Amino acid sequence: MTMGFESLPPIWNFEQQPAAEAMDETSFNLRAYFDRMDDAKLAEFSSAWSDERLIEWDGNFKADGYLLLPCSEREVDVTEYRRVAQQCVEYRRRVRTELIQRI
Repeated sequence: MTMGFESLPPIWNFEQQPAAEAMDETSFNLRAYFDRMDDAKLAEFSSAWSDERLIEWDGNFKADGYLLLPCSEREVDVTEYRRVAQQCVEYRRRVRTELIQRI
């Protein structure tokens, strides 16, 4: 049986990177969510986007304005999403060259 590319684990490990703030289950889940996001898609992210634009771009927010993030203790709003997305962008910039060379 051949596994498709989508089945491969992500090369990123933002989920396990040290954080300046206290982390809970939802924090780790959100970081894992970004680990699985396509690099080209994340590269499009702009912290200057309106909340509506961000929600549309991600495509995984519920009607109540919270990210659909299964198995989480709490809801993730746009403010938290935006902050962690920016951290993930910075993480990928920092580690990209090293990780791509391993592939």
